[in-house]
Amino acid sequence: DAGMDPQVADAIRDHYKPQGPSDAVPTAPVSAAVALADKLDTLWHFWEIGEPPTGSKDPFALRRATIGGIAIEEAAQIDFNVREVLQIHATKILGRDYLAIADTLDSLANYFEDRLAVSLKDKGYRYDHIEAALGGSSGFENHSRLIKRVEALHDFLSTPEGDALRAGYVRASSILKAEEKRDGEIYDGSVQIDDFVEPEAKSLCEAVMIAEPAARTALETGDFPAALHALARLRAPVDAFFEAVVVNDKDPIVRRNRLVLLSRIRAAADAVADFSRLEG
Repeated sequence: DAGMDPQVADAIRDHYKPQGPSDAVPTAPVSAAVALADKLDTLWHFWEIGEPPTGSKDPFALRRATIGGIAIEEAAQIDFNVREVLQIHATKILGRDYLAIADTLDSLANYFEDRLAVSLKDKGYRYDHIEAALGGSSGFENHSRLIKRVEALHDFLSTPEGDALRAGYVRASSILKAEEKRDGEIYDGSVQIDDFVEPEAKSLCEAVMIAEPAARTALETGDFPAALHALARLRAPVDAFFEAVVVNDKDPIVRRNRLVLLSRIRAAADAVADFSRLEG
């Protein structure tokens, strides 16, 4: 009746939503942006004065604000990086020095990620799948991408290919962990097909050189199922390698090449998800 733009009127009405699990979540662009901005601003100021929730104490309903922000992200399909938005808010709008607020920024961004993990667990995803997916992210990744990463990993590990890749990863990483501890160094780097004699080692090296860029390209576009299926192509050559090849050869150069090859498998898998966090 006052002639106000309906989008603005709705945003004012929905400013504090959702106020609980049964409350409606704003999804219209303006309403979602205003409600989410309000929650982020509130959370930032409480974190800045050193008053985050502790244990069971949350007198200012900051957990609810965080959960509400995550609900808005999902319902409105907002694809943004919480850490980047908070950094812009603190430095560009509030005028804070980045070095002075870096710890606060990390703490609040981590809290958001922790609450996101709880939210995903409440939806029925296994906690080790969530931990593996979040552990494989580049750090403070867009929440929508993190959710997709968890979903893709959950679906993939329910397949024979996923289970086989997990088993191959565990075997490779266990060998590497033991040998790296014994040798006092981390094995990584590059190897070529000509570095190996056995056909099984050559085949695995070739498979890794194909899977790595395919998985990397899929990750860059956010296609996590494609990244995981690119890694799944390693299943047969990994099995064949362990059947035919003894990693700890007497020749130190041969041994090193084989360990570096296993490290390539570990690195390729860890770029998609931290498979070391998966339970059996």
